[in-house]
Amino acid sequence: MKLETQWIVGFVEGTGCFHVSINPNLEARQSLLPEFSVVQHKKNVQILYALKTYFCCGVVQGDGNVMIYRVRNLNHLTKIIIPFFEKHLLKTKQRIAFQKFRTILLKMERKEYLTVEGFEKIKTLSKDLDANV
Repeated sequence: MKLETQWIVGFVEGTGCFHVSINPNLEARQSLLPEFSVVQHKKNVQILYALKTYFCCGVVQGDGNVMIYRVRNLNHLTKIIIPFFEKHLLKTKQRIAFQKFRTILLKMERKEYLTVEGFEKIKTLSKDLDANV
């Protein structure tokens, strides 16, 4: 299945998510888990595999009827997913979530989470990110 870029953008607008989990019980460098994901019913799993093929990264996992295409690797997120959505702009509230997600990833790439101030900024942005979903 060959996917068109604007179709991917529209699909992510409807079923995609940009998220950063924070586990307060771990060290700062281990507690941040950024994730780009797209969820579908198992009957549409071929679309998730097509996204995996298109982006050449991530995994497709499932539990029961719910299947998820998920990218968590920081390098894949910053070098593949972020540039795609910088070039092919989202049009809805997902664009705001993406911009905050991008900011967090860039801070992570610069290892700003290693300082208390940097980690707190990322935590705040992460909460704001969830508020836009």
